[in-house]
Amino acid sequence: MTDTAVLEQRLTSAEEALHKLMTGTQVVSVDYDGAATTFSKASEVQLRRYIRELQRKLGKPSSGRSSRRVAF
Repeated sequence: MTDTAVLEQRLTSAEEALHKLMTGTQVVSVDYDGAATTFSKASEVQLRRYIRELQRKLGKPSSGRSSRRVAF
C-alpha cells in the first residue's frame, strides 16, 4: 500500500494542476522529432477521476457530485 504522505502530496499536486487547467494557466506541450502535441482542457475528466481516486484511497470525502436518492 502507498504511504499516506505520498498520497497527500499527489492529491495536492493534482488539485493544483486542475486549478491551473481550469483557469487556463496550464497547457502542457510535448515536442518530439519536430512534432508537437498539446494537452489542455480535454484532460480535465481524467484529472478529476485521478483526484477522486486519491481522495478515496485517503478515506476523504469526494467533493464531486454523486447521485442521491430522494425519498418523500
